[in-house]
Amino acid sequence: MSYFSDLGLAEPILHALASKGYTDPTPIQRQSIPALLEGRDLLGIAQTGTGKTAAFALPSLHRLAADMKPRKPASCRMLVLSPTRELAAQIAENIAAYAKNLRLTVDCVFGGVPVGKQARRLVPGCDILVATPGRLLDLIDQRALTLSRVEIFVLDEADQMMDLGFIHALKRVANLLPKERQSLFFSATMPKAIADLGKQFINNPVRVEVTPQASTAERVEQFVTFVNQAEKQALLTLRIRALLADGKLDRALVFTRTKHGADRVVRHLSAASISARAIHGNKSQAQRTAALDAFRQGSCPILVATDIAARGIDVTGVSHVFNFELPNVAEQYVHRIGRTARAGADGEAISFCAPDEKPYLKDIEKLTGIKLMPLPLPEGFLAEAAKLPAVSRKPEEAERDARRDDRDARGRGGDRGSNRGGGQGRGGQGRGGEGRGAGPNPNRRDDRSPGGRAQGVDGRPRDPNPRKVDDRGPVGNPARAERGDGPQGEKPRSFRPRAGGGAPGVGQHRNKVRRAI
Repeated sequence: MSYFSDLGLAEPILHALASKGYTDPTPIQRQSIPALLEGRDLLGIAQTGTGKTAAFALPSLHRLAADMKPRKPASCRMLVLSPTRELAAQIAENIAAYAKNLRLTVDCVFGGVPVGKQARRLVPGCDILVATPGRLLDLIDQRALTLSRVEIFVLDEADQMMDLGFIHALKRVANLLPKERQSLFFSATMPKAIADLGKQFINNPVRVEVTPQASTAERVEQFVTFVNQAEKQALLTLRIRALLADGKLDRALVFTRTKHGADRVVRHLSAASISARAIHGNKSQAQRTAALDAFRQGSCPILVATDIAARGIDVTGVSHVFNFELPNVAEQYVHRIGRTARAGADGEAISFCAPDEKPYLKDIEKLTGIKLMPLPLPEGFLAEAAKLPAVSRKPEEAERDARRDDRDARGRGGDRGSNRGGGQGRGGQGRGGEGRGAGPNPNRRDDRSPGGRAQGVDGRPRDPNPRKVDDRGPVGNPARAERGDGPQGEKPRSFRPRAGGGAPGVGQHRNKVRRAI
C-alpha cells in the first residue's frame, strides 16, 4: 500500500502513478490532496518543481472520473491557467499521463500556433483544458469556448501572471467562471497584491505553504564573481569550458535580462565550440520546442534564457545555473536558482556581478538571508580571455552599444547613480529606460534591452508610441494588455464580427500588432 492508495484515489490513477514509479508524495501533495478530495478551495505557496501539478491533478481527476458526464460543445469541466506556453504544455503532458487509464480528454491551447486549429479542436468540448490567458480570451471572443461549465479552476504561477501584466485578463476570467466551483490558487510568493487577487477566485481556502517565502534551495551552493560587464562573456565561456572538461557540468541554464543578450551569449559560446541554444520571446514556438527538447535530451548542454521564458523549464539534471546578469527583481533570483538541485541532487548557482549591479546583489542577499560566496576570477583570466575567438557584433548591436556608451558618458555619475527606482530616461519620462546617472532600472521588464528605449526587431529604437506592444502588451492600455501572453504567449488580437452580426470568425483580425520584442 502506498500513500496514494491510502487516500482512496481511483484505481486507474494509482496504476498510472505506479507506472511512473511514484510512491512517496512531496510535501505539497501530502498537505493538499486530502483537502482537495473534500472539495475545499486551496491557496498554495510553492515554487515550480515541488510537485504542484500532481497535487492538484490527482484529486481533480479522481473527482471528474467519479462523476463522468458527457462532454458539451465548446466547453470544459476543468480549466488550468498558466502564464507561459512551455509551462502550459508541461502541465498538460503531466495531466494526460495521470489520466491515461481514464476516459477523460486533455487539451492545451496557447499562442504562437494557429488559433483556428485550436478552435476546431474545441468544437466537441473536452474534460480538462490547460491554457494561457491571452489565447483563452481569444477563443472565448470567437465563441469557440465557454467557461460556464467549469467545475474546477486552477490558477498556477499567480505571481508570474501579475509580472506579465495579466491582472485585467484574470479579472475578466473570474467574471466568466461559474460561482459554484472548486478553485485552486498557486503562487511562489504571496505579497499583498497576489493575496488580494486570490480573494477574487477562492473562498475560505485551505492554505498550504511548503517552503518559507523567498527561500532558496538548500542544496544549491551559491557563488558570486565581481567582474566588469565587458568581461562577462569571456568569463562565462571559460567557466563552462572548464566545467565541461572536468566532467562536472551536466546541463546548465544561463540567464540574461534581454533577448538580444541571450542571442549574443549563444553566438560567443558557439564560437568557442560550446553547444548552446537560446529560448525567448523572439523565437518561434517550433524553435523554442526544439531548443528545450535538445536540452532535455542532453545533446545541447547549455540553454540560455530570459526569466519569462524559463518559467516553463522543468528539466532534471540541471547541475549549474549561471546568472549572466543579475535580475533586477530579487524574487526572480529565487526562481532562477530553483532550476537546479532538484530531486535530491546538488547544484551550483554562479552569479556575475558588474559594478552597477551591486544594489541588485544587496537586494538578493537581503531577501534570501544568504550571503553569496565570492568566487575569484580564474587564474590567468585576461590571458585566456585574449585567446578566445573573436565574435563580430551585428551592426545594430554596435549602434545600440554606441548609443548606450554615449548616454553613460554624458549621464553617469553623482548621487543620481544610486537612484535605481526613479531615474529619468532620455526626455525626462523614465519609461522603464536607463536614467541619466542611474543604473539599470529595476522596474524595467526583464526582456527589455539594456538601453533606455525598446528595440525593434531590426535593432533600431522603436518609435515611442504608447500604443505599441512591449512584453506586457500595449503600453498604457491595460484593456488591451490583458490580451497578450507576452513573450511566451500570443500577440494581442481583436476580432471583427461577420457581416450580419454573427459570431466572430476564426482568424478575422481588426488589426495586426507588431510582434512583441
